[in-house]
Amino acid sequence: MREYLIGFNKAFESKARLGIMSVLMVNDFLSFNALKELLNLTDGNLATHLRALEEQGYLSVQKQFVGRKPNTTYAATEPGRKAFAEHLNALEEFLKNV
Repeated sequence: MREYLIGFNKAFESKARLGIMSVLMVNDFLSFNALKELLNLTDGNLATHLRALEEQGYLSVQKQFVGRKPNTTYAATEPGRKAFAEHLNALEEFLKNV
């Protein structure tokens, strides 16, 4: 059973991070507010999880202004997409063999 846990990525153990990566895998990019609404997270909680994923190199961040309002968007990077897919594959193998 331990061999199936080897492929698990600690970066995705959190429900919030799993949700963030899940929605970014099917969307090219999303704004901070869209992620907050979709995942029902507070500003601080979301920001903490986004920062952790960004530090791992799994997310890219683009900051710009729309009119006078700041707009921050997030996208999954190629390494992030690969790591998340590997995590999901490991999870699937684990579930098949439990």
